Amino acid sequence: MLSSALEVSSRRSAVAERWAGHSRYLAYWEAAVTLGLVLCTVVTVLTTLGIVAVLGVETVAFFSQAKIGIGEFLFGTALKPDATSPRFGVLPLMWGTFLIAAGSSAIALPIGLFSAIYLSEYAPRRLRSVLKPTLELLAGIPTIVYGYLALVLITPILKQIFEPFGLRVERFNALSACIVVGVMIIPLVSSLSEDVLSAVPRGLREAAYGLGATRFEVSTRVVLPAGLSGVCASFILAVSRAVGETMAVVMAAGMVPKITLNPLTSIETMTTYMVQVISGDASYGEPKYLSLFAVGLTLFAVTLCLNLISNLVLRRFREVYH
Repeated sequence: MLSSALEVSSRRSAVAERWAGHSRYLAYWEAAVTLGLVLCTVVTVLTTLGIVAVLGVETVAFFSQAKIGIGEFLFGTALKPDATSPRFGVLPLMWGTFLIAAGSSAIALPIGLFSAIYLSEYAPRRLRSVLKPTLELLAGIPTIVYGYLALVLITPILKQIFEPFGLRVERFNALSACIVVGVMIIPLVSSLSEDVLSAVPRGLREAAYGLGATRFEVSTRVVLPAGLSGVCASFILAVSRAVGETMAVVMAAGMVPKITLNPLTSIETMTTYMVQVISGDASYGEPKYLSLFAVGLTLFAVTLCLNLISNLVLRRFREVYH
């Protein structure tokens, strides 16, 4: 009996030691994972701070070299960096940027929203499993391809439409850029909005159907208001994408900085100006080169404001279901 008890006790001790070793291993592994996650977070934060710091330092150097004020830079209507007396008014670039963003949003937002409503409320499951990935393929097309299509396809079509009425369509024009950028951001709106609408609880739909509502009424008066915060967030993210688009706009809209309401003429955006300066002959340290960072910081501030607005919309209209 005594030997049996000692054997059982030794077995229990061995098991306890193995569990203790396993627990120490798990503790070390958990600490390593936590450290890795912290390092990734720190790298992300430091990268963002480094970008802001570089843009800020170079922007201060630009204002010092160019000897202009922030008001003249933001609200000046003349952009002539190569003139004898350089002018660095960024307002034409901001106008072109917002013109492209507004035009592309007018195309992408309604089409993307209606596509999301159809996919979430009307399309059969098999058809949706085919349509949604097909629609998301648009997001995988390189932006330079969109720009090329704007030159060889969209602009000739616009010429055939408008020139018989005496309206001149320039080879590089804002309307062509709006169309291709709008098509480009449709998947962003439709995919995010469809995910949000599909996440609305089924019970809300069934309650509305039980009251005699039609499918259209359920879609527009129950499902869409319930997912309004996510839909608005997808809109703002799509507009942010349109604001920061570069290659498609460079190839479609041209590089003529001006304030105009005519979408058939060439304009220039902030991203296009940055490409122009980088690919030009500007020397390091001169005002034209440093203006690249000032424009970049302005663009960063615009996109940051849009993201903050998106967060405010999410907090204001978010619906929580249990």
